[in-house]
Amino acid sequence: QVQLVESGGGLVQAGDSLRLSCAASGLTFSMYTMAWFRHSPGKEREIVVGISWMNRITFYADSVKGRFTISRDNAKNTVYLQMDSLKPEDTAVYYCAASRQVGVRTEDYVYTYWGQGTQVTVSS
Repeated sequence: QVQLVESGGGLVQAGDSLRLSCAASGLTFSMYTMAWFRHSPGKEREIVVGISWMNRITFYADSVKGRFTISRDNAKNTVYLQMDSLKPEDTAVYYCAASRQVGVRTEDYVYTYWGQGTQVTVSS
């Protein structure tokens, strides 16, 4: 079966960096658009970044532009999220998601597969 397994979350201070990884199995990874969503208490789940399987076109939410970078390694079936200059408002559970859509869609319902999430906590 399909599995998306996130890792790399943790507790850091404002201004620090973290790198999240999402290892995929059970699917043809190179043909899936991958995205990272986050969910924090009292807020709706939101897309943070995404990278398409075709042409590796990327999407970044305005709140993370210039600070976060998404990349993928199809040989390793893994997508990464490099998070720099972290802020307390980045605190959330981060989820990896996979979609067969050609481009990066911001709607969570188009993503077929989801990881279990990894907690990122940024202290001030």
